[in-house]
Amino acid sequence: MCGFAGFAGPVPPSGREQCESILDSMGQAIIYRGPDAGGIWFDGNLRLGLTHRRLSIIDLSELGAQPMASESGRYVISFNGEVYNFRNLKAELEAAGASFRGHSDTEVMLAAFEAWGVEQALTRFNGMFAFAVADRAKRKLYLARDRMGEKPLYYGWQGQTLLFGSELKALTRHPAWQGEINRGALPLLLRHNLIPAPHSIYSGIYKLLPASFVSLDLDQLVPGKLPDSTRYWRLEDQFVEGQDWTFNDASSHLEALLEDVIGDQMVSDVPLGAFLSGGVDSSTIVALMQKQASQPVRTFSIGFNEEGFNEAVHAAAVASHLGTDHTELYVTEQNARDLVPRLPQIYDEPFADSSQLPTYLVSEMTRKHVAVALSGDGGDELFCGYTRYPGMLRAWQRRGSVRSRMKALSGRLPPGPTARAIRALVPSQRGRSVDAIRLLLARARTIASAQSLSEFYRQSVSIWPDPAMALAESGEGDYGLRGPLPDQVPEDDLKTLMWRDLNWYLPDDILTKVDRAAMACSLETRIPMLDHRVVSFAMGLPTFLNMNGKVGKQVLRSVLYRHVPRELIDRPKQGFAVPVAAWLRGSLREWAEELLEPVRLREQGYWKPEMVRQVWNEHLSGREDYSFELWGILMFQAWLKDQEHGLVQE
Repeated sequence: MCGFAGFAGPVPPSGREQCESILDSMGQAIIYRGPDAGGIWFDGNLRLGLTHRRLSIIDLSELGAQPMASESGRYVISFNGEVYNFRNLKAELEAAGASFRGHSDTEVMLAAFEAWGVEQALTRFNGMFAFAVADRAKRKLYLARDRMGEKPLYYGWQGQTLLFGSELKALTRHPAWQGEINRGALPLLLRHNLIPAPHSIYSGIYKLLPASFVSLDLDQLVPGKLPDSTRYWRLEDQFVEGQDWTFNDASSHLEALLEDVIGDQMVSDVPLGAFLSGGVDSSTIVALMQKQASQPVRTFSIGFNEEGFNEAVHAAAVASHLGTDHTELYVTEQNARDLVPRLPQIYDEPFADSSQLPTYLVSEMTRKHVAVALSGDGGDELFCGYTRYPGMLRAWQRRGSVRSRMKALSGRLPPGPTARAIRALVPSQRGRSVDAIRLLLARARTIASAQSLSEFYRQSVSIWPDPAMALAESGEGDYGLRGPLPDQVPEDDLKTLMWRDLNWYLPDDILTKVDRAAMACSLETRIPMLDHRVVSFAMGLPTFLNMNGKVGKQVLRSVLYRHVPRELIDRPKQGFAVPVAAWLRGSLREWAEELLEPVRLREQGYWKPEMVRQVWNEHLSGREDYSFELWGILMFQAWLKDQEHGLVQE
């Protein structure tokens, strides 16, 4: 697990010396991703440079250092991640005549490029990765990302220079950096509290989509123009119910598959542990780790003193049953207040899943003990685990009656309705403010107007149903949730929801949150559920094997029940929520008040100050919980303040 960056384009007047200085600066910007070592490589003939920061996990010697060249010197790579099947690939390549100096997966990747070419080798890699590799013979640059999007990769043009790297802050260190804010990303931020791929907060800079690569001809680069990305693996192709599984057979197969995957992911030359929340997913991972381990697995959890948010007690019970070496940390408001100002530097662009706070804090605690942690992420998306699925499908079925009521109500609303008029028309909302009712009506209107389940899903997961309500300028960029459902996805409503979560929520929210939080602490995270073999198995299961009434993950639960008593697991799902609503009225109030100060909002010109302030005041009053709606705005405001002050994490 590391970090990399680079550039292609004009060579400055002072030539190699300045280019190497720039590369070093780009690497230093993300040194926490790889604090153990760093390296640079520059080819003046190709006008291409790479920098790398190393977190040493496999082959701690200099033989694992990057940027690394292949045996012939044709390929040079900067790589972030792990290829878990490198030992099998190495044996195959050795049988074909390849030789190796060390035992890193990076060297195996380069030998695979030599043997099969970059595009074919990509299909053979099983792991989490993002990389930049130069093909010096064909004078090409390849940028690639893993199948599920565990590792990030940004790329794009700034003036005459092509920039790319693991994080935006590395790109900002190049002298060509312009940093114009992408206003088209702001409606998406308000809608989902994140900026989905392929967009970023900066104009001209994009996120490479998962399971994709781009190939750039270094002799034919055209500033401002990027080639279309190519997909080397398709998630929709995994939705094939090829085997007629019985429940018990599916459970046994999944257990054997996860044991194999976890065994591969427990390979490390440094101490290793796991996150443990006490839920189904993380408990399953830890149980199968402990089954294969020769000593107690190190496990880590985080808790809250606020009632309704604490899962640490459940994690401790699971840890005790499995016999792990368990460590926990309880989060206080002071912890949150100290961390919040650092979030813009950790996430590089506005990102507003509030569970980013405990994710960072548990990563920080874990890194004090181990350098690698396995995580249970992905189980909800793969095995129908989200409790919102049944409710969303029921709402979709009765959308006709909602549409009829909304149509009748719309005809009765006068232009610019007064508070009295709105409350008279919506009597059940008499205790709510006008702005609360307007938001409610906007949400109901957009949901009722949906013409497909996919659009219904998009509107249902939208935090601001109409981002234009709060934005000074509207204009929403296109992204994955607006795309059509592939023909390969079965006509199964649950699989439609799963597809949308796997293509949007998982990579753009969950995996972004975990990568940035953990890497800011120099901690490598590994996610066994997202091995493509597990993904293919899960997508091929009929949904009735996973969903029992309102309770999902039945097959995965059955695996866990073989190792942990169900009474330790069966309870209402909590998620990784944090009490932000209360904190914004308490210890974070002063911080938020400064960022939402009316004059500041008006001068910046991104928001409608009156609407933002009304929502803020409603939240403070306690009449409404607008923490979700406000957190996205606050994260943008905090990020913007950070940009204005020119701060960069060192």
